[in-house]
Amino acid sequence: MNISYLQARLLAKLKGLFAPSEAPEGFSQYELRLPQHQNAIDALPGWNSSFPQEFNLTAGTIPLFADDRIFKMLEAVGTLEGKTVLEVGPLEGMHTYILNQRRPAHIDAIEANKQCFMRCLVTKEILKLDRAVFYLGDIQNWLQASEHIYDLTLASGVLYHMPDPGEFLRLLAEHSRSLFLWTHYYDETVMPKADVRHTPFSGNMEVRNIAGLDVRYFERSYQFANMSASFCGGMKDRHYWMHREDILKLLTHLGFQDIVVQSEEPLHTGGPCFSVFARRTSY
Repeated sequence: MNISYLQARLLAKLKGLFAPSEAPEGFSQYELRLPQHQNAIDALPGWNSSFPQEFNLTAGTIPLFADDRIFKMLEAVGTLEGKTVLEVGPLEGMHTYILNQRRPAHIDAIEANKQCFMRCLVTKEILKLDRAVFYLGDIQNWLQASEHIYDLTLASGVLYHMPDPGEFLRLLAEHSRSLFLWTHYYDETVMPKADVRHTPFSGNMEVRNIAGLDVRYFERSYQFANMSASFCGGMKDRHYWMHREDILKLLTHLGFQDIVVQSEEPLHTGGPCFSVFARRTSY
């Protein structure tokens, strides 16, 4: 059968379209490497935390599994055996790992960031966190729905991301016999307006009444930091920092009698910050 030149070209193109692919990589939704923990880490971008060295894994760079702030808090707490723990904002589960090693009865870990939550599940599998359950959702909804009072509540890197931080503290206080906070705070003496760390603040300050106490809120923006895969801030761009003095006053007002500032970094690159451990001497 005689065919024209154009027909021959068309047949060649059709053969090319239906020929089996010789590409070796396979479909992108599948992992083709040898099954190992590193594959799960690689599948989730944006890691902040590193893993303990003995696991020989590559993730983030911050060694939160060895965080001195948490160890100092645990010295003040004493034993966690048989106790119940609430962890707010576990990030990637490395503080949960420290808590889990102290063998509490149970850890409820609440994370609102979907990507952080998925990374927590990977950490839970790798580090065998058998006392912890991770939940995805808004901690304030959890506190409003729950009647449980925890022996220890841990909220590290959470308060200063809140759109209503004073109300958040009020809710935590209702459910906590003891409370650990690590947070940035507002203080014009160590972070004046000329300080570059003051740049994200809008200049707006408002006073809100929390359980009968007036506290100051200083408005702040993330300035598009939420576009990064490693973003681990709050759920809304407009959030507020509380003044250092107001945080301590509010903790006292909410019924914590034993309040200790465990560490403080007024020159921290992200803004002045401190660790506070607060405990009720009676409940």
